[in-house]
Amino acid sequence: MKKAYGAKKALVAGAVAIAGAVGAGVLAAAPAEAASAVQIYRVYFDSPGSDNRSNASLNGEWVQLFNTSKTSRQLKGYKLRDKTGYTYTFGSFKLGGRKSVYVHTGKGKNGSTHRYWGRGSYVWNNTGDTAYLRYPSGSTADKCSWTSKGSSKYC
Repeated sequence: MKKAYGAKKALVAGAVAIAGAVGAGVLAAAPAEAASAVQIYRVYFDSPGSDNRSNASLNGEWVQLFNTSKTSRQLKGYKLRDKTGYTYTFGSFKLGGRKSVYVHTGKGKNGSTHRYWGRGSYVWNNTGDTAYLRYPSGSTADKCSWTSKGSSKYC
């Protein structure tokens, strides 16, 4: 009986040690950052029709950002980028509270709800990619990943 008790005690002690190590790892982890007020809401990565690099086709590829707060947010210096490193940097631009802005890949006239990257080739991969929204400091505000299913992804 003593052997069984000793084996159980060792098993319990091992489980406690593992739980303690896991708990310690959780406690030692960096604190979670608060969710960004401006988030990636949707990515339309596969523009309608054939990918012929026309400006209309390029602008059919876009990322929708949404300001979840009630107050306007200045996006100057924010960066939107893909896994490869193609990067759109916002100039002085205020996104109203509870409002969206669409960042299109092609050329166009920037306004309060649509911004244009000005590229002549596609950014977002149809076979899977990740869109990153970064603060001016370089830290990640939000990100959204997808696979080849469908033509857009709600994040």
